[in-house]
Amino acid sequence: MNICIVGAGYVGLTTAAVLSQLGHKVYCVDRDESKIEMLNKGKIPIFEPGLDEMVEMNRREKRLFFHSDVEDGLSANDVIMIAVGTPSASDGTADLVYVKSVLLMISNAIQTHKTIIMKSTVPPGTGNWAVSFLQEQGVSAELFDVVSNPEFLREGTAIFDTLHPDRFVIGADSVIAIETVRELYAGIETETLITGRTEAEMIKYGSNAFLATKLSFINELARVCDIYGADITKVSLGIGMDSRVGGKFFQAGIGYGGSCLPKDVNALIGAAASKGVPLTLLNTVASINESQLDVYIEKLESMIGSLNEETQIAVWGATFKENTDDIRYSQAVALIERLVLKGCKLTAYDPLVAPPINGVTWSSTAMGAVHGADALIVATGWQELVQGDWKEVRRVMRGELVMDGRNVLDRDAIEQGGLRYVGVGRP
Repeated sequence: MNICIVGAGYVGLTTAAVLSQLGHKVYCVDRDESKIEMLNKGKIPIFEPGLDEMVEMNRREKRLFFHSDVEDGLSANDVIMIAVGTPSASDGTADLVYVKSVLLMISNAIQTHKTIIMKSTVPPGTGNWAVSFLQEQGVSAELFDVVSNPEFLREGTAIFDTLHPDRFVIGADSVIAIETVRELYAGIETETLITGRTEAEMIKYGSNAFLATKLSFINELARVCDIYGADITKVSLGIGMDSRVGGKFFQAGIGYGGSCLPKDVNALIGAAASKGVPLTLLNTVASINESQLDVYIEKLESMIGSLNEETQIAVWGATFKENTDDIRYSQAVALIERLVLKGCKLTAYDPLVAPPINGVTWSSTAMGAVHGADALIVATGWQELVQGDWKEVRRVMRGELVMDGRNVLDRDAIEQGGLRYVGVGRP
C-alpha cells in the first residue's frame, strides 16, 4: 500500500518506520522543512532505540520517504494517516488546531477516495466531527472514510510496542475501511477490536487515565508505608500478583510525566467537563501527582535540614523516563526547578539532555555532578545511573545521602558504598 503519514513527530516517525518495514511504501510529510532536511540526511530528531536503523534501512530500500510538500502527499496517496500533535490548550483541553489544519488540506486535495486514519490522540467525538467538517467543506461522503486507530506506544520501547502490540483498535463505520486498516498491519499478530470511532477514542484516553490512576494510587500507598515502616516495593509486588490488578505501571516514585499521561488525563477531564460531567477521581489522580514532589522535598529536608544557598544538591536524570530524550512534563525537571526555587546550588547530569534551567550547572558526567554534593537524587531510571559506582560517589560527595526518586536503586549496594539510602515508602 502507498501511505501518507502527516506529522514527523514521535508517533509519525515510529509508525512510518514500522509500516515501511512491513513492506508498504510510506511518505512521511511535515511542513517543518528543517526536520525533513535532517531526516533526508539520515539524522533522526528524536531518540528512540532501534529507530535510526529501521529508518535508514527502509530509506535505502526505497520504501520510506520524507517530504515537506504536505498537499502533494495527501493528493497522491489513498491512505492518509494523521499523526500530528494535540497539545494542551490553556484550559487543559486538547487543542485540535493541527488536526483541523490537516483536514482543511485534505478537503482541498481530495479527488479520489481516501481512507483517513486518525492516529493522533484526540477527544471522544473527534472522528465524527471530522466527518462533518469535511462534508461542510464540500467533500462528498463517498470520497472518504474516517477511521480512529489510536496508538499505544511507550517511549523507549516504541518499535517493540508497534511490532508486538497488545491489541489493535479500529474505530470505523465502513467495512472497506476496516479491511484497509487490517491490511495495513498484515504481518503483526495480535487481537483486533472493532468499535465505533468514539469508542476507539475513549479507549485511548481511558487506557492512559487508568495507567495514571495506578501510578497515583501506588504513590499514595507509599506515603502510608512511610508512616508504618512498610516497604512499598513489597506491597506493590504483592498487589500486582493479583491478576485483576497486574504489576505493570505500579512502581512508586516522583510521579508520572511525559507527553501522554499528564496531557491525556487533563484532556479527558476537560472533555467531560465540557459536557457537564465532573471527573472527581481523575482530578484527584492529577492532584496526587502534582503533590508527589512535595513528599520528596519534605523528606530531603528532614534528612539534611533546611534547603538554602549553602546546600548543594546533585540530580541524576532529567528526561521523564529512561531511554528517551523527552522532557515534556518531566517530573525530574520539575523537581530540579523546585530545588532551585528553594535556593539550592544544583548540579545535574543526564545521558542525553541538558535543558537550560537558570541556577543549574550541567555536568558532562554523572560523577562530575555529585562532586561536593550534600545529597544525590536519582530522578530518572537510566541503567547507567541505577548501576552507579557508589564507593566512588561517596568519595567525591560532601554528604552521604542518596535519594531514590524511582525506587529502582539497590539499597544494599548503596549502603555498602558507605552511603545512606532513602526512598519513599521504603523504611
